[in-house]
Parts: sequence; C-alpha cells; structure tokens
Amino acid sequence: MLVGPPIPTLIEESKAALLMVLGSRGLGGFTGILVGSTAVALAAHAQCPVAVVRGSRATGPVVVGVDGSPAGEAAVTVAFEEASLRGAELVAVHTWWEHASDAAYVAAIEPVLNWDSLQLRGEEELAERLAGYQEKYPDVTVRRTVTRGRPVHNLLDLATEAQLIVVGSRGRGGFRGMLLGSTSQALVYHSPCPLIVARG
Repeated sequence: MLVGPPIPTLIEESKAALLMVLGSRGLGGFTGILVGSTAVALAAHAQCPVAVVRGSRATGPVVVGVDGSPAGEAAVTVAFEEASLRGAELVAVHTWWEHASDAAYVAAIEPVLNWDSLQLRGEEELAERLAGYQEKYPDVTVRRTVTRGRPVHNLLDLATEAQLIVVGSRGRGGFRGMLLGSTSQALVYHSPCPLIVARG
C-alpha cells in the first residue's frame, strides 16, 4: 500500500511497470461522469501502457488503431500480444483520410480526388505496418479494415462488439508536446469496452 496523492504516485510506479490497469471511475467525481481524473492523467502521463477498464466482454475481437506513429507501432505490438493471449481475432483499423467526414471540404475537392487510389494507398500502408507480425504471432487471425472519416468514430463503431481496443497515446496529428492525442483521449472517455493506451 502506498501513501500519497494518487496521480503522481501512480506515474512514478509506471516507470517500472509493464502495464497499469485502472477502472474508468474512482471514488471521487460526479454521478454520471464517464471517466475519472486518475484514468485521464495516467493515460496521458504514465511511462507504460495504461488499461482503462469500462465494461467487460469475454468474446469479440481485439481492435487496434494503426496510424504509423511511434505510439501506433507500440499499439500494434500490444494488440498482437493481447489477441494471442486471448485467442481472439485482431481487427487492424487504418483511417486514410481524417477529414473525409467534413462534408463541405469533401464537396469542394471531390471532383479532383481519386477515391480508389487513396483506398489502395491506405491498404498498402496498413500492410506495411503489419509486416512481420503475422510471422511472430501465427496464431492470430487478422482482419484488415481501411476506412475514411474520423478514426475515433470508426473505432467506437467497432468497440460495440470488441473485447478490447488498443491505440497509441499520440497519432499523426496534433501538436508537438501533446501527451495524449484527440483519438486516444476521446476513447478514454467513451470506449464501451476496455481500452489500452500504448506509448511509443
């Protein structure tokens, strides 16, 4: 048992941990709030992967967001390990164009876009990011999903049937120095199933 303020104490413990596991809500806070401040702080500042557990499902796939960032690479590694341990299918999701859900933007540039070419490029990028993992984890069946739109919406859609979602702490966008990207932060708040946030 440790004595001290929870957040800095747990961040210090994370330096030597393989994984930190937290419930989505603690003892404080307000009724109806979806996630506690400790879970948010640890997802942003811990030195190891952080699991935020909300709900529980023994069946369904492990879903991983694949974006090519260093944290995204760590997420792929964690996801393969988890899928292997659970005997679960792995759904690898790559979103090739985040702004595609902006209807006005799409309407303005749609005439010059080659959607098939963009989709093919996304499929090639996903294949590159997964290369080598199938040999290391031959027991894991992988389903590749290439989508357009906002990554968080695509991942939340899949989360309704998943037993676990794995994402990196930061993606391709955002600002230098940000510790938690918008997709991982939104999932900490809204994922209906357990979530692991991996660090690069």
